[in-house]
Amino acid sequence: MNVPKSRVLLLARLSCAWLRSSSCLSCFPGHREWERKAGCVHHFSSSTASLKTDFQKQQGSRPLLQPVQNVVFNMRRQFSLSAAGIVNSAPKSVQPYLRLMRFDKPIGTWLLYLPCMWSIGLAAEPGCLPDLYMLMLFGTGAVLMRGAGCTINDMWDKDFDKKVSRTASRPIAAGEITRFQALVFLGGQLSVALGVLLCLNYYSIALGAASLSLVVTYPLMKRITYWPQLVLGLTFNWGALLGWSAIKGSCDWSVCLPLYFSGVMWTLVYDTIYAHQDKADDVLVGVKSTALRFQEQTKPWLCGFSAAMLFGLIVTGVSCDQTLPYYGALAVVGAHLAYQSMSDCIKPLDSGVYVQIRLRGLQNTHSIKEFHFPPKSTCIETSNEKVVI
Repeated sequence: MNVPKSRVLLLARLSCAWLRSSSCLSCFPGHREWERKAGCVHHFSSSTASLKTDFQKQQGSRPLLQPVQNVVFNMRRQFSLSAAGIVNSAPKSVQPYLRLMRFDKPIGTWLLYLPCMWSIGLAAEPGCLPDLYMLMLFGTGAVLMRGAGCTINDMWDKDFDKKVSRTASRPIAAGEITRFQALVFLGGQLSVALGVLLCLNYYSIALGAASLSLVVTYPLMKRITYWPQLVLGLTFNWGALLGWSAIKGSCDWSVCLPLYFSGVMWTLVYDTIYAHQDKADDVLVGVKSTALRFQEQTKPWLCGFSAAMLFGLIVTGVSCDQTLPYYGALAVVGAHLAYQSMSDCIKPLDSGVYVQIRLRGLQNTHSIKEFHFPPKSTCIETSNEKVVI
């Protein structure tokens, strides 16, 4: 079958315009030469729509080939390795469930996972890296339990979420998922999480199961007390206890309690900042938060929580015989918190919280003791919004 040269040339020009519009053309070697031959060098600025019309005029009544229409003129979703990209690339029927478990907003999973990493790192034998298998196991558990917690939260808060602009698009509030469907999905998440928990020792299984009461009741605390962020801290930092017991077989409370306390203080810092963006809506729907409790006194409270966090980490270091690199990492953390305390506004993390984490050295402190590795740092920062406190 002989294809007219004019058709081939116009198809090449159409493809060129489409690739340029999707910012992909520069990925092709020799694309400039291809553009020149196709007649779509820099002076070629016709839109894809006008090219389509021009092509149809030349072809008379003959319709455009359907495969060409599908490839060139239809917008296609582009796969991305980002969490949001993965969710957007998933089947439409799956997307509401992924958004229900906040898979597209992984920062909450990191906030749940980091205390586990600290504890596992502190429990490692001197001169040894943290247990990679445990890190992977706890990472999986963090994704599942954070998803389960968000599902429970949205089931409790369906009526409240409808009244708040930031949460009105959540799947249950928006009617994409019913409460019964969410309950079934919750059962699936908890079942898989139970499978992860059963990979640990008996002490850790019992300790992990004990956290479920906090996971279920936390969403109710905003109706009862101005300190729901404290309950969130108790819930999110349970891994500080669980990580140590998973490695050692039981908790050394002289290490685990001050580490757990530090994590709770850290959560009070970032979640109070997060709560400030919802103050007006919280008053409207009648729920409570530390942001409403502290009001203009937020900054002194946050400074106090930060100081308490550092004190707890110092006690933790003393209890497990840490050396200079550990305290050097804490000095960096303290300097950063002092800098933040002097700022009038705090850049939030994932639309509400700004927390810059420089505690990666805690993951590997015993190997630091042995080999004197310099402390590493991780900065997590995802939004350009600002919350004025």
